[in-house]
Amino acid sequence: MVPLAEHHRDPASGLHPDSPWVRAVRLLVGAFVLAALVQKTYDATLPGNDVDSFQLYSEFTVQANLGLGLLLIASAAWPAARLPRWWVHLFGAFVLYLVMTGLIYIVLVAPPDEPWWSWDLYWPQMAHHRLAPLYVLLDWLLVTRTVRGPWWRPLAWLAYPAAFLIFSWLRGSIDGWYVYDFLDPTLEGGWPAALASIAQVLVAFLVIAALVHLAGNARAAPALSRSRRQRQAT
Repeated sequence: MVPLAEHHRDPASGLHPDSPWVRAVRLLVGAFVLAALVQKTYDATLPGNDVDSFQLYSEFTVQANLGLGLLLIASAAWPAARLPRWWVHLFGAFVLYLVMTGLIYIVLVAPPDEPWWSWDLYWPQMAHHRLAPLYVLLDWLLVTRTVRGPWWRPLAWLAYPAAFLIFSWLRGSIDGWYVYDFLDPTLEGGWPAALASIAQVLVAFLVIAALVHLAGNARAAPALSRSRRQRQAT
């Protein structure tokens, strides 16, 4: 395991990943996101629910929030310098997935009469579609990063959404259940409508991935400059 690049040694700094309050917030948000998932899982077992547990865990939202919850708790539990270099890239991937979860919910999934700014939702939905995307984006923009990503990092991040898309279509072709209506070629418009929607979503993924990548590199630059100056001084 190769540790992260040398951090600016000031854990008391408000934007340092080892700051006690940063680690505490990560722990609380991660636990809340997982608690919301437990609630969703329990509700899926109730009589009359039209989504079973297997279908629930086939949702991109659920998979992304499960990964994020575990990632935040692990980030709170271990000092940043003990985490491998790829951890920052993995964190960035989940920033992309959660931001897209929030955007896709607003644009394609939410009821038409639900205001995009409303937080008055079933609380697991609020946790997964409002709180988690907003928190992880702020974490990525404000907390110090010390690893810059290569130019191809946004493309690597798209591997999971592409695999999810293929899985969803294969599953739908077998049992007729599609996790989201905009993926369903059996609805009005058929394959042309489904492919048009997917093309738009993939373009949005690529644009947001590039922005997340650039923001992460910009946040890493000051920390790397400090690290170089410290090495030169010694």
